[in-house]
Amino acid sequence: MKKYLLSGIAISFAAALGASTALADMIVGMAGPMSGQLAAYGEQLKQGATKAVADINAAGGINGEKLVLEMGDDACDPKQAVNVANQLASKGVKFVAGHFCSGSSIPASKVYEEEGILQITPSSTNPKFTEEGGWNVARVCGRDDAQGIVAGNFLAKNYAGKKVAILDDKSAYGKGLADETRKAMNAAGLTEVLNESINAGEKDYAAVVSKLKDAGVDAVYLGGYHPEAGLLLKQMGEQGLNAKMVSGDAMNSAELWTIAGKAAENLIFTFAPEPRNFETAKKVVEEFKAAGYDPEGYTLYTYATFQMYQQAATAVGSTDAKKISDWLRAGNKVTTVLGDIVLNAKGDLTDPKYVWYTFKDGQYFEDASLN
Repeated sequence: MKKYLLSGIAISFAAALGASTALADMIVGMAGPMSGQLAAYGEQLKQGATKAVADINAAGGINGEKLVLEMGDDACDPKQAVNVANQLASKGVKFVAGHFCSGSSIPASKVYEEEGILQITPSSTNPKFTEEGGWNVARVCGRDDAQGIVAGNFLAKNYAGKKVAILDDKSAYGKGLADETRKAMNAAGLTEVLNESINAGEKDYAAVVSKLKDAGVDAVYLGGYHPEAGLLLKQMGEQGLNAKMVSGDAMNSAELWTIAGKAAENLIFTFAPEPRNFETAKKVVEEFKAAGYDPEGYTLYTYATFQMYQQAATAVGSTDAKKISDWLRAGNKVTTVLGDIVLNAKGDLTDPKYVWYTFKDGQYFEDASLN
């Protein structure tokens, strides 16, 4: 008998809003940072998963089975992510949407692989997730090596002859993205003047800001998450450093503005085209907003992971994770709120796209002048 680490981290939710679990007979999961400094993203995943499961159940479920949703809080901590994965497995989940952070998704995927559970992440971008992952992993977002090329080429072109620094937060996501951006920027002919790592969760980055200022940088690329970016932007402004901050898709939370204030206007970042503007998402977005929630960031990405699972399970007429994964990796098209999605044999998007975003008046938006 397999032993599971039962930490009490996972919390159970009814599959459909207000529905009794007695009506449900298939368990699915979602895992992400429901607590900690990245809890804003956990809320995005929770909202996307809860509505997706409710909508699937309202339409009759999957192959005649209704769903119960189990949610796990990993706080974007790798060890806690393994505990959550074990607990979700002990609950008998067939599928997991998650985790959010690459540093959580990668170790958790090993548990899911051993237990025969399909894992589709809405947000983990580190290439190792699929390059080193098993048969059971997939994602609906792009990879750092694709995103890094966009950012690296942008920096090389727009800051030719100028000084650029590269920062990372030491996480699997942050360091991975910074490394890919540096690689692409160097290949395009621009060498950074400074490489630094920061400790996520700190409140005072004055020392690193001073290094950036002393180096006379014109731009700083940050591989990391929005709480650190917000503090760095604020403290850069306080020290009179007007260098542009360039970053990646973990900046897509309006909470960044709450942290940085108007200093957030000095940030540009890459993310996929805004899904809230897609015709394929119009109905779902309207329903979210009618319920008082703006489905920003990875909300719709999480919703799309459940659409992928539903359509693949329906196509193969089974909840066998290996059959579903094989079907998805065979290049079959899935229709989602993100548009049509096709995965390759590794479980990655065949055609990831990135555009540039800017913050203004508390919100982020696609910046046509940069794209």
